[in-house]
Amino acid sequence: MLPADRIRTLLRESDDPHHLERPQNFDLHIAAHRFAHLTRASRDRFGPTCTSGLRQDASDYGEITIPAAATGLGHPLWIDLSNFGGFVTAGTADWAGPDPTAGLTEEFVTWLDGVCTAAGCTFVPLELLLEPYDGPSALEDDEAFAALVAQFVDVSEEDETDERRLPLAWADRYFQWM
Repeated sequence: MLPADRIRTLLRESDDPHHLERPQNFDLHIAAHRFAHLTRASRDRFGPTCTSGLRQDASDYGEITIPAAATGLGHPLWIDLSNFGGFVTAGTADWAGPDPTAGLTEEFVTWLDGVCTAAGCTFVPLELLLEPYDGPSALEDDEAFAALVAQFVDVSEEDETDERRLPLAWADRYFQWM
């Protein structure tokens, strides 16, 4: 696996504030080949219960899901491929929740890193993607989001909670709906 500082450099180099969903030089054929390779390797290792799906209007290309019964870890696994940099990450739970990589073994990470290398991808540990985002892209517009929510949800003052939004992370840049 690449050193953490090298991966951080790649994340920064791939960030293009003018192209949020996919880079200007995005090659659909390369992305499809990478995703097919990741899916095939996952099915070879975990069996036919692995499912895969593509994303639309997102900065990630697609996700492979492996059910808990197939992983042998007691947790389901997911593997995501970004539209940017051939970045791949994996976890066992929602990355916005507590301990999203619980149960990932060093052996699995080593295997996935090798699969990524063979597919022309870069494995990015989720821990690095959860670091605060400090790149140039405007990832959210709080006023526009609040206006959109207000159109569909009746939020009165008594319904408001002290819920805090998580700070933006690199995962929001490369593995998120746009």
